[in-house]
Amino acid sequence: MFGLFKKKPLFSDAENARIVEAIKSSEQLTSGEIRIYIESKNPLVSTIDRASEIFFNLKMQETQQRNAVLLYLAYKDKEVAIFGDEGIHQQVGTAFWNDQVKQMVALFKENNLTEGIVKCITEVGNVLIEKFPHQGNMDKNELPDEIVFGK
Repeated sequence: MFGLFKKKPLFSDAENARIVEAIKSSEQLTSGEIRIYIESKNPLVSTIDRASEIFFNLKMQETQQRNAVLLYLAYKDKEVAIFGDEGIHQQVGTAFWNDQVKQMVALFKENNLTEGIVKCITEVGNVLIEKFPHQGNMDKNELPDEIVFGK
């Protein structure tokens, strides 16, 4: 009986594909890596601490140039954070991440969740392209591009 009540997915198939395509497109021109982690609620107090925990659980610090970026969302708690590894963080600093979060939140408030995520991926991707350009045949996709959904 309980199987009759399926939860509506957060994204349609088209929205999910659009987000994954934004990641792939951004990563084609950089050695950097971008991942998205989405869960309903943040079990920790600090959003950035949760993003950091997930970043390390996903072994994102193992990229060759330490230039991976995690976009974290807890949608029921309405929390968002961006965690960049030391290689990219040293290049852009905290102000860049905070600005990206503000831009996403502004779009989220207009019920544009997918657009907010895609715009952030594009902006982060542009910085990764500038700071860590693609290395030709030596470059490889070090992390999966799919969205990771938690509980």
